[in-house]
Amino acid sequence: MHYISTRGDAPPIGFFDAVLAGLAPDGGLYVPEVWPLLTADEIAGFAGRPYAEVAADILIRFAGDSLSHADALAITREAYAGFTHAAVTPLTQLDAGHWLLELHHGPTLAFKDVAMQMLARLYERALKARRRTLTIVCATSGDTGGAAVEALRGRANLRLVVLFPEGKISEVQRRFMTTATDANVRCVAMKGTFDDCQTIVKSLFQAQGFRESVDLSGVNSINWARIAAQVVYYFTAAVALGAPHRPIAFTVPTGNFGDAFAGYVAWKMGLPIERIVLATNSNDILARAIGEGRYARGPVQATQSPAMDIQIASNFERLYFEAVDRDGLETSRAMRAFSETGAIDIPPKALAAMRELFAAAGVSEADTARAIVTTLNESGALIDPHTAVGVAAARRVGPLHATTPMVVLSTAHAAKFPEAVTAAAGVAPPMPPSAQGLAERPERIDRLPGDIEAVKTYIRDFAEGSR
Repeated sequence: MHYISTRGDAPPIGFFDAVLAGLAPDGGLYVPEVWPLLTADEIAGFAGRPYAEVAADILIRFAGDSLSHADALAITREAYAGFTHAAVTPLTQLDAGHWLLELHHGPTLAFKDVAMQMLARLYERALKARRRTLTIVCATSGDTGGAAVEALRGRANLRLVVLFPEGKISEVQRRFMTTATDANVRCVAMKGTFDDCQTIVKSLFQAQGFRESVDLSGVNSINWARIAAQVVYYFTAAVALGAPHRPIAFTVPTGNFGDAFAGYVAWKMGLPIERIVLATNSNDILARAIGEGRYARGPVQATQSPAMDIQIASNFERLYFEAVDRDGLETSRAMRAFSETGAIDIPPKALAAMRELFAAAGVSEADTARAIVTTLNESGALIDPHTAVGVAAARRVGPLHATTPMVVLSTAHAAKFPEAVTAAAGVAPPMPPSAQGLAERPERIDRLPGDIEAVKTYIRDFAEGSR
């Protein structure tokens, strides 16, 4: 299995090289050279199997000869041993046609744990074999940073720097990052938005000589292993509801498009997904792209679902690449034009290809709050604002056929956003054990201006000081 860049100007590389690289040297994102395809019998065979076993089976499809099934199983069993639900990502039924796929049973109460716990172990294996130490830089809109800190803290051969927009994430999200005491972790508050942080991270990879000087890598969803890990729960959820013998629909609360693109990958691998509904908050760049055919960023608006307060969806580049028949030159042209002008028109043929699977809906703040209280009253489930965006979009758009089950990805625990949940529902979410005591622990936060040179100096000093 080899990996190619979406921009077509980087040589194919192996699975572990793609994991360690994060972003391709031409600025593109790695994707498999060929999509692995599962038969209907192989998909049906996932029914009733432990989550870690299914994850190992999916993982080796992407790793090829670079990872044995036994080693993959050891990685996935260790990665998910600490999740608080035996099913890892269980389904909860809301009503006759709707289910929640609970992705928040990991150590930091968000779906990011599912991928990050596996990625940490892949890193460790690869670095030990190569006798390397990586400097990992991560931009976060709230949940990625906490999951990265929890997964990578204290690990040999790994340094982690997390950039987050100051004042634009919840306190619980922030404290999952900033209360870590491990020497290999640094958390940096920056003025601006998540998009500003993400732009700096991408610029670091493009800065001449810098990537090599600190051995840079990234754990945002630009890293292919993140996508590969998230593919798994599409399969387990769909099979539990009758796939491959009937199609399943999904609704995905999305900002950076990684979780939704994982669903696209599952579809390319043969999972019968009828439709994926992209659910956005007021930062609706993806909803407008699918609905209007124009991918255009606007000003970032602060909402009660801050992890989705994003106007540049990095993984959209992967979808664009697929939709233009894997034309790297066209993808490079379009992404550079977007970077320069903030907008591109999606070619009609490409837009039709996207709409073959994706529909989309933007959800207002009022509708988000309404979905929280309605879901509580009708089903007893107390959901967080991001999940509420998904529920509202699922009820508005729905599957193509009334008999198709609709699964809403529940991306975070309500306890990560207690103020918003309490304001909407009048009920304070219970605090799980992993979040208890966070408020009493001291925080470690560094602060930097939104300037790439300042960030480069900070990271270089951190890397040199820890050698």
